[in-house]
Amino acid sequence: MSGRDHTRWRRLRAAAGIFGTALCAGTAAALLLIILGYVVQQGATAIDLPFLTQIPRPVGIEGGGVANGIVGSLIIVGIATLGAIPIGILTGIYLALYGRGRFPDVVRFMSDVLSGIPSIAIGLFAYTVLVQPMAHFSAVSASFAFMVMMLPIIVRATETAILSVPGTIYESALALGSSNYAAIVHGVLPAARPAIVTGLLLAVARVTGETAPLLFTAFGSQFWVLNPLRPMAELSLQIFTYALSPYESWHQQAWAGALLLIVAVFALNLLARLILTRRARV
Repeated sequence: MSGRDHTRWRRLRAAAGIFGTALCAGTAAALLLIILGYVVQQGATAIDLPFLTQIPRPVGIEGGGVANGIVGSLIIVGIATLGAIPIGILTGIYLALYGRGRFPDVVRFMSDVLSGIPSIAIGLFAYTVLVQPMAHFSAVSASFAFMVMMLPIIVRATETAILSVPGTIYESALALGSSNYAAIVHGVLPAARPAIVTGLLLAVARVTGETAPLLFTAFGSQFWVLNPLRPMAELSLQIFTYALSPYESWHQQAWAGALLLIVAVFALNLLARLILTRRARV
Protein backbone atom coordinates (compact mmCIF):
# COMPACT_ATOMS: atom_id res chain seq x y z
CA MET A 1 0.00 0.00 0.00
CA SER A 2 1.40 3.35 -1.05
CA GLY A 3 1.66 6.32 1.24
CA ARG A 4 -1.26 8.05 -0.48
CA ASP A 5 -3.48 4.97 -0.14
CA HIS A 6 -2.49 4.62 3.50
CA THR A 7 -3.42 8.26 4.18
CA ARG A 8 -6.74 7.79 2.40
CA TRP A 9 -7.48 4.67 4.44
CA ARG A 10 -6.71 6.50 7.68
CA ARG A 11 -9.03 9.33 6.68
CA LEU A 12 -11.81 6.86 5.90
CA ARG A 13 -11.37 5.18 9.27
CA ALA A 14 -11.40 8.55 11.02
CA ALA A 15 -14.55 9.59 9.15
CA ALA A 16 -16.22 6.29 10.01
CA GLY A 17 -15.31 6.75 13.67
CA ILE A 18 -16.69 10.29 13.72
CA PHE A 19 -19.88 9.16 12.01
CA GLY A 20 -20.31 6.26 14.46
CA THR A 21 -19.84 8.42 17.55
CA ALA A 22 -22.15 11.11 16.15
CA LEU A 23 -24.79 8.48 15.39
CA CYS A 24 -24.61 7.06 18.92
CA ALA A 25 -24.77 10.53 20.49
CA GLY A 26 -27.67 11.51 18.25
CA THR A 27 -29.53 8.28 19.10
CA ALA A 28 -29.10 8.88 22.83
CA ALA A 29 -30.25 12.49 22.51
CA ALA A 30 -33.21 11.48 20.33
CA LEU A 31 -34.33 8.84 22.84
CA LEU A 32 -34.14 11.38 25.65
CA LEU A 33 -36.16 13.91 23.67
CA ILE A 34 -38.76 11.27 22.76
CA ILE A 35 -39.18 10.26 26.41
CA LEU A 36 -39.38 13.88 27.56
CA GLY A 37 -41.82 14.76 24.81
CA TYR A 38 -44.09 11.83 25.60
CA VAL A 39 -44.12 12.60 29.34
CA VAL A 40 -44.87 16.26 28.64
CA GLN A 41 -47.67 15.30 26.23
CA GLN A 42 -49.25 12.93 28.73
CA GLY A 43 -48.75 14.91 31.92
CA ALA A 44 -48.85 18.63 31.07
CA THR A 45 -52.64 18.72 30.71
CA ALA A 46 -53.15 17.29 34.21
CA ILE A 47 -51.00 19.89 35.98
CA ASP A 48 -53.08 22.71 37.43
CA LEU A 49 -53.46 24.53 40.72
CA PRO A 50 -55.67 21.88 42.41
CA PHE A 51 -53.19 19.17 41.39
CA LEU A 52 -50.40 21.07 43.16
CA THR A 53 -52.37 22.17 46.22
CA GLN A 54 -54.81 19.35 47.05
CA ILE A 55 -54.34 15.88 48.49
CA PRO A 56 -55.61 12.70 46.80
CA ARG A 57 -59.33 12.12 46.84
CA PRO A 58 -61.04 8.79 47.60
CA VAL A 59 -61.33 6.18 44.88
CA GLY A 60 -64.04 7.03 42.37
CA ILE A 61 -64.02 10.78 43.02
CA GLU A 62 -62.46 12.91 40.31
CA GLY A 63 -59.89 15.56 41.05
CA GLY A 64 -57.45 15.81 43.89
CA GLY A 65 -53.73 16.28 43.69
CA VAL A 66 -50.33 15.35 45.05
CA ALA A 67 -49.61 18.24 47.41
CA ASN A 68 -48.95 15.86 50.30
CA GLY A 69 -46.55 13.88 48.11
CA ILE A 70 -44.63 17.02 47.14
CA VAL A 71 -44.32 18.12 50.77
CA GLY A 72 -43.42 14.58 51.82
CA SER A 73 -40.67 14.43 49.20
CA LEU A 74 -39.22 17.70 50.48
CA ILE A 75 -39.27 16.44 54.08
CA ILE A 76 -37.76 13.03 53.32
CA VAL A 77 -35.04 14.33 50.99
CA GLY A 78 -34.37 17.27 53.33
CA ILE A 79 -33.78 15.01 56.36
CA ALA A 80 -31.60 12.72 54.25
CA THR A 81 -29.56 15.68 53.04
CA LEU A 82 -29.06 17.03 56.56
CA GLY A 83 -27.79 13.63 57.64
CA ALA A 84 -25.59 12.98 54.61
CA ILE A 85 -23.84 16.39 54.45
CA PRO A 86 -21.72 16.21 57.63
CA ILE A 87 -20.86 12.51 57.29
CA GLY A 88 -20.06 12.72 53.57
CA ILE A 89 -18.07 15.96 53.70
CA LEU A 90 -16.04 14.97 56.78
CA THR A 91 -15.27 11.59 55.23
CA GLY A 92 -14.22 13.25 51.98
CA ILE A 93 -11.97 15.69 53.87
CA TYR A 94 -10.35 12.81 55.72
CA LEU A 95 -9.71 10.84 52.53
CA ALA A 96 -8.34 13.87 50.69
CA LEU A 97 -5.97 15.11 53.41
CA TYR A 98 -5.10 11.94 55.32
CA GLY A 99 -6.12 9.25 52.87
CA ARG A 100 -2.95 7.19 52.71
CA GLY A 101 -2.83 3.70 54.07
CA ARG A 102 -4.94 0.58 54.33
CA PHE A 103 -7.89 2.03 56.23
CA PRO A 104 -8.53 4.94 53.80
CA ASP A 105 -8.25 2.52 50.89
CA VAL A 106 -10.85 0.30 52.53
CA VAL A 107 -13.15 3.32 53.03
CA ARG A 108 -12.79 4.29 49.35
CA PHE A 109 -13.47 0.72 48.25
CA MET A 110 -16.55 0.44 50.46
CA SER A 111 -17.80 3.79 49.19
CA ASP A 112 -17.46 2.62 45.60
CA VAL A 113 -19.24 -0.64 46.41
CA LEU A 114 -22.02 1.23 48.22
CA SER A 115 -22.65 3.41 45.17
CA GLY A 116 -23.36 0.27 43.12
CA ILE A 117 -25.73 -1.46 45.55
CA PRO A 118 -29.31 -1.61 44.20
CA SER A 119 -31.62 0.88 45.86
CA ILE A 120 -34.13 -1.82 46.74
CA ALA A 121 -31.46 -3.61 48.78
CA ILE A 122 -30.76 -0.38 50.68
CA GLY A 123 -34.48 -0.02 51.30
CA LEU A 124 -34.62 -3.56 52.68
CA PHE A 125 -31.66 -2.73 54.93
CA ALA A 126 -33.46 0.37 56.24
CA TYR A 127 -36.54 -1.76 56.85
CA THR A 128 -34.50 -4.20 58.94
CA VAL A 129 -32.63 -1.51 60.88
CA LEU A 130 -35.44 0.99 61.55
CA VAL A 131 -38.89 -0.18 60.48
CA GLN A 132 -38.87 -3.54 62.25
CA PRO A 133 -37.52 -2.22 65.59
CA MET A 134 -39.96 0.74 65.49
CA ALA A 135 -42.81 -1.63 64.48
CA HIS A 136 -44.15 0.84 61.92
CA PHE A 137 -43.21 2.62 58.70
CA SER A 138 -41.92 6.19 58.85
CA ALA A 139 -40.41 9.01 56.83
CA VAL A 140 -37.26 8.81 58.97
CA SER A 141 -36.54 5.30 57.74
CA ALA A 142 -36.97 6.50 54.16
CA SER A 143 -34.60 9.39 54.84
CA PHE A 144 -32.07 6.93 56.27
CA ALA A 145 -32.20 4.87 53.07
CA PHE A 146 -31.78 8.00 50.95
CA MET A 147 -28.90 9.18 53.13
CA VAL A 148 -27.07 5.89 52.57
CA MET A 149 -27.55 6.30 48.81
CA MET A 150 -26.30 9.90 48.87
CA LEU A 151 -23.15 9.28 50.92
CA PRO A 152 -20.91 7.75 48.20
CA ILE A 153 -21.59 10.64 45.82
CA ILE A 154 -20.90 13.30 48.45
CA VAL A 155 -17.76 11.52 49.70
CA ARG A 156 -16.25 11.19 46.25
CA ALA A 157 -17.23 14.72 45.22
CA THR A 158 -15.72 16.20 48.39
CA GLU A 159 -12.49 14.23 48.07
CA THR A 160 -12.08 15.16 44.40
CA ALA A 161 -12.90 18.81 45.10
CA ILE A 162 -10.33 19.10 47.89
CA LEU A 163 -7.67 17.30 45.87
CA SER A 164 -8.21 19.83 43.08
CA VAL A 165 -7.38 22.71 45.45
CA PRO A 166 -3.69 23.68 45.21
CA GLY A 167 -1.77 22.37 48.19
CA THR A 168 -0.13 25.75 48.63
CA ILE A 169 -3.39 27.15 50.08
CA TYR A 170 -3.34 24.63 52.92
CA GLU A 171 0.40 24.97 53.45
CA SER A 172 0.27 28.78 53.40
CA ALA A 173 -2.45 28.81 56.06
CA LEU A 174 -0.32 26.57 58.28
CA ALA A 175 2.76 28.72 57.65
CA LEU A 176 0.84 31.81 58.81
CA GLY A 177 0.15 30.15 62.13
CA SER A 178 -3.33 28.79 61.54
CA SER A 179 -4.32 25.57 63.21
CA ASN A 180 -4.98 22.49 61.15
CA TYR A 181 -8.73 22.98 61.65
CA ALA A 182 -8.62 26.65 60.66
CA ALA A 183 -6.52 25.91 57.58
CA ILE A 184 -9.09 23.39 56.37
CA VAL A 185 -12.24 25.36 57.26
CA HIS A 186 -11.07 28.82 56.19
CA GLY A 187 -8.61 27.90 53.46
CA VAL A 188 -9.34 24.62 51.72
CA LEU A 189 -13.13 24.33 52.00
CA PRO A 190 -13.98 27.79 50.54
CA ALA A 191 -11.87 26.99 47.48
CA ALA A 192 -13.51 23.58 47.08
CA ARG A 193 -17.06 24.74 47.92
CA PRO A 194 -18.43 24.97 44.33
CA ALA A 195 -17.46 21.39 43.48
CA ILE A 196 -18.74 20.12 46.83
CA VAL A 197 -22.09 21.87 46.31
CA THR A 198 -22.25 20.36 42.82
CA GLY A 199 -21.74 16.87 44.25
CA LEU A 200 -24.44 17.54 46.83
CA LEU A 201 -26.92 18.62 44.15
CA LEU A 202 -26.16 15.51 42.10
CA ALA A 203 -26.69 13.36 45.20
CA VAL A 204 -30.07 15.00 45.81
CA ALA A 205 -31.00 14.46 42.16
CA ARG A 206 -29.95 10.82 42.51
CA VAL A 207 -32.52 10.06 45.22
CA THR A 208 -35.30 12.42 44.14
CA GLY A 209 -36.93 9.94 41.79
CA GLU A 210 -36.22 6.75 43.75
CA THR A 211 -39.21 4.57 44.59
CA ALA A 212 -37.95 1.12 45.61
CA PRO A 213 -36.62 2.10 49.09
CA LEU A 214 -39.90 3.85 49.87
CA LEU A 215 -41.87 0.63 49.51
CA PHE A 216 -40.07 -0.71 52.60
CA THR A 217 -39.86 2.53 54.58
CA ALA A 218 -42.22 5.50 54.06
CA PHE A 219 -45.02 3.24 52.76
CA GLY A 220 -47.09 6.26 51.66
CA SER A 221 -50.24 7.99 52.86
CA GLN A 222 -53.36 9.55 51.37
CA PHE A 223 -53.47 12.28 54.01
CA TRP A 224 -51.49 15.27 55.22
CA VAL A 225 -48.69 13.87 57.38
CA LEU A 226 -45.90 16.14 58.61
CA ASN A 227 -44.60 13.95 61.43
CA PRO A 228 -41.45 12.18 60.12
CA LEU A 229 -41.99 9.35 62.60
CA ARG A 230 -45.13 8.25 60.77
CA PRO A 231 -45.83 6.85 57.27
CA MET A 232 -45.69 9.69 54.80
CA ALA A 233 -46.67 10.36 51.20
CA GLU A 234 -43.89 10.79 48.65
CA LEU A 235 -44.29 11.89 45.05
CA SER A 236 -42.49 9.02 43.32
CA LEU A 237 -44.36 6.52 45.51
CA GLN A 238 -47.66 8.14 44.53
CA ILE A 239 -46.69 7.88 40.87
CA PHE A 240 -46.00 4.17 41.36
CA THR A 241 -49.35 3.63 43.07
CA TYR A 242 -51.33 5.64 40.52
CA ALA A 243 -49.65 3.96 37.55
CA LEU A 244 -50.70 0.51 38.80
CA SER A 245 -54.30 1.54 39.44
CA PRO A 246 -57.16 0.78 37.01
CA TYR A 247 -58.42 4.38 37.01
CA GLU A 248 -57.72 6.64 34.04
CA SER A 249 -57.74 9.81 36.18
CA TRP A 250 -55.01 8.35 38.38
CA HIS A 251 -53.01 7.46 35.28
CA GLN A 252 -53.14 11.10 34.21
CA GLN A 253 -51.97 12.19 37.64
CA ALA A 254 -49.16 9.66 37.47
CA TRP A 255 -47.93 11.22 34.21
CA ALA A 256 -48.23 14.69 35.74
CA GLY A 257 -46.25 13.60 38.79
CA ALA A 258 -43.60 12.06 36.56
CA LEU A 259 -43.31 15.36 34.71
CA LEU A 260 -42.80 17.20 38.03
CA LEU A 261 -40.02 14.78 39.00
CA ILE A 262 -38.31 15.17 35.63
CA VAL A 263 -38.45 18.96 35.94
CA ALA A 264 -37.01 18.77 39.47
CA VAL A 265 -34.15 16.47 38.46
CA PHE A 266 -33.46 18.58 35.36
CA ALA A 267 -33.33 21.75 37.48
CA LEU A 268 -30.90 20.17 39.96
CA ASN A 269 -28.60 18.93 37.20
CA LEU A 270 -28.76 22.29 35.42
CA LEU A 271 -27.89 24.11 38.65
CA ALA A 272 -24.95 21.76 39.22
CA ARG A 273 -23.69 22.38 35.69
CA LEU A 274 -24.00 26.15 36.12
CA ILE A 275 -21.99 26.02 39.34
CA LEU A 276 -19.26 23.96 37.67
CA THR A 277 -19.19 26.29 34.65
CA ARG A 278 -18.88 29.33 36.89
CA ARG A 279 -16.05 27.67 38.84
CA ALA A 280 -14.21 26.83 35.62
CA ARG A 281 -14.42 30.46 34.48
CA VAL A 282 -13.10 31.70 37.80
